[in-house]
Amino acid sequence: MRVWAKGELDLEKGLEMRKWVLSGILASEETYLSHLEALLLPMKPLKAAATTSQPVLTSQQIETIFFKVPELYEIHKDFYDGLLPRVQRWSHQQRVGDLFHKLASQLGVYRAFVDNYGVAMETAEKCCQANAQFAEISENLRARSNKDAKDLATKNSLETLLYKPVDRVTRSTLVLHDLLKHTPSSHPDHSLLQDALRISQNFLSSINEEITPRRQSMTVKKGEHRQLLKDSFMVELVEGARKLRHIFLFTDLLLCTKLKKQSGGKAQQYDCKWYIPLTDLSFQMVDESEAAPNIPLVPDEELDALKIKISQIKSDIQREKKANKASKALERLRKKLSEQESLLLLMSPSMAFRVQSRNGKSYTFLISSDYERAEWREHIREQQKKCFKSFSLTSVELQMLTNSCVKLQTVHHIPLTINKEDDESPGLYGFLNVIVHSATGFKQSSNLYCTLEVDSFGYFVNKAKTRVYRDTTEPNWNEEFEIELEGSQTLRILCYEKCYNKTKIAKEDGESTDRLMGRGQVQLDPQALQDRDWQRTVIAMNGIEVKLSVKFTSREFSLKRMPSRKQTGVFGVKIAVVTKRERSKVPYIVRQCVEEIERRGMEEVGIYRVSGVATDIQALKAAFDVNNKDVSVMMSEMDVNAIAGTLKLYFRELPEPLFTDEFYPNFAEGIALSDPVAKESCMLNLLLSLPEANLLTFLFLLDHLKRVAEKETVNKMSLHNLATVFGPTLLRPSEKESKLPANPSHPVTMTDSWSLEVMSQVQVLLYFLQLEAIPAPDSKRQSVLFSTEV
Repeated sequence: MRVWAKGELDLEKGLEMRKWVLSGILASEETYLSHLEALLLPMKPLKAAATTSQPVLTSQQIETIFFKVPELYEIHKDFYDGLLPRVQRWSHQQRVGDLFHKLASQLGVYRAFVDNYGVAMETAEKCCQANAQFAEISENLRARSNKDAKDLATKNSLETLLYKPVDRVTRSTLVLHDLLKHTPSSHPDHSLLQDALRISQNFLSSINEEITPRRQSMTVKKGEHRQLLKDSFMVELVEGARKLRHIFLFTDLLLCTKLKKQSGGKAQQYDCKWYIPLTDLSFQMVDESEAAPNIPLVPDEELDALKIKISQIKSDIQREKKANKASKALERLRKKLSEQESLLLLMSPSMAFRVQSRNGKSYTFLISSDYERAEWREHIREQQKKCFKSFSLTSVELQMLTNSCVKLQTVHHIPLTINKEDDESPGLYGFLNVIVHSATGFKQSSNLYCTLEVDSFGYFVNKAKTRVYRDTTEPNWNEEFEIELEGSQTLRILCYEKCYNKTKIAKEDGESTDRLMGRGQVQLDPQALQDRDWQRTVIAMNGIEVKLSVKFTSREFSLKRMPSRKQTGVFGVKIAVVTKRERSKVPYIVRQCVEEIERRGMEEVGIYRVSGVATDIQALKAAFDVNNKDVSVMMSEMDVNAIAGTLKLYFRELPEPLFTDEFYPNFAEGIALSDPVAKESCMLNLLLSLPEANLLTFLFLLDHLKRVAEKETVNKMSLHNLATVFGPTLLRPSEKESKLPANPSHPVTMTDSWSLEVMSQVQVLLYFLQLEAIPAPDSKRQSVLFSTEV
């Protein structure tokens, strides 16, 4: 029997991944060919009609609109027909580089297509206006769908399909990147692929300026008197990437700008990214956003590493100041601090705030708290009451408006510690226990609750919420919360009236119909809090007074549990052993916990995120392990968070994670693929390759988590939140490969690779949660990978 060296094994894994990538590229090519076919379909009848007495279009118009489409189809059909048999007869030495090289060498056809694209679009638009028959044709082009049913066709407009080649040419380099990444340098394909990538990159940079889609033509609106009402730095989500923006709300429009990079002491300048007249702006409803953007979540470990870096730079700055060293070093440190803090601002927020324009375009911002989101909505809605007409700006007007932002802006720094004085208090690190006692001053009896927020590195985060105290003017909550502080200086409290009786309306993203009765804050004084005793305080807000007690304790860390290795019971036992013993497809413990949570935990705020009582979880674990017949009675009497905690513990203690040690690296690679069609093909193939017990249990859990997220407006658990909770539990590297530092009590030692690992685990689970349909496991054997159908 042959013994594999570790290097050989890694190479083998990499070459295995190459197969998944290529199968994804095949699926992507198939989709693209179907789009080109849909364009070619009307071409023949239109050409035939052009020579008759009643032509729909002239031969010249047909030639202009469909310029080079037949050639593009031939090139890609040739490529696809060459690649398919090679992937079907797969071996790790299989060569495909020549096909990609040939494809790259034919990019000149794309140059001709792109050069003609603007004229093609204009011609198509004019022909649609002049000819109703062509307008009808151009709105109803059908592209066949590659999913299971080959005869299914999706409807596309001519405009959408003509943009596909433009989009394709920008993607070609990404596809080559993916493939090259998984082709070892010793492989005969490597130099050919490198060459193909170089040709593609050169080609792309030569036409990049020309392929940005045409802007809508703008018409001038004279005599507008425009004033700035509010501006702020915000994070925009653009094609899955976080971008730092400066947002300006004027009396008649919302303007999104980006700060230009300055060199050599030049004055500040802004670039306009987009604008929406307030009359055309709406807040996107959660139901409408079928394709909710995939919010790239940054794991706490990564944010922690950044925060530690920031703290270290700050102490270096203090040291430099004390030593009175040359200001150059100090200047360098301040620049470094500014860079790190901008990065933190960019990576931290994860709550979506969506605005939509009447033309259907929507934009997603990521913000840190509901407080901010409500504030922006309030300002915009207030101003919308005074706006009645829509308008367009010419490019000159837009340029003038964007230039004026430099003088008008009120927020000059990113909202972090960089703009605080260096010798100010660095804030508190550790745990703040807060008891919300009671409140007085309400005019009429109502249902009342409070939320608590603290600042964390310059922005506020919602940390706790009291229960609702019903029908009273003097609520007595007396509830205690433990809040983690990270350089915090302020505790903020918001008091709400819970509105039960309002008719249910379609609520915007997680928006509450509850009424904010008052808000206030208290400064956290390190001197006063250091003695660790309870301090009582009263916060006054618009005639209301809330009584609090606060106590501060410095930060502590706890070690993670290690999974047990025993073979009796269910915890720490291989999943296939348990299902075989029970003669079930999904372990009994998983079915029982899910059933109980679906019975009474679906509307529980923070289900799966809020901790259950530890003793309850251990009691349930013991009952399941000895197959206690009374376990369902125990569960029905227990707090639902303890049941959620037991389910998480079961998955965490599996000797091998649900996604298995073998496939974990492939899932991490698959989620990083650039082409969405290739990614879907690869991820589904990997999923369907899991052992049966793992696959069926995962699909069962996945359906449940999707149902939990359907109640997000009530339970506040979005798909993103659930992926954050479950991702690192279901997917983790085998212990020998794990990059987890030996001592978690010192997060300073956390490596970047570990942070990226957690991020990737969350993304993999989120990907499957957001996928509309997953093929049934019984079709697993007919894996999409080597389907012979074309």
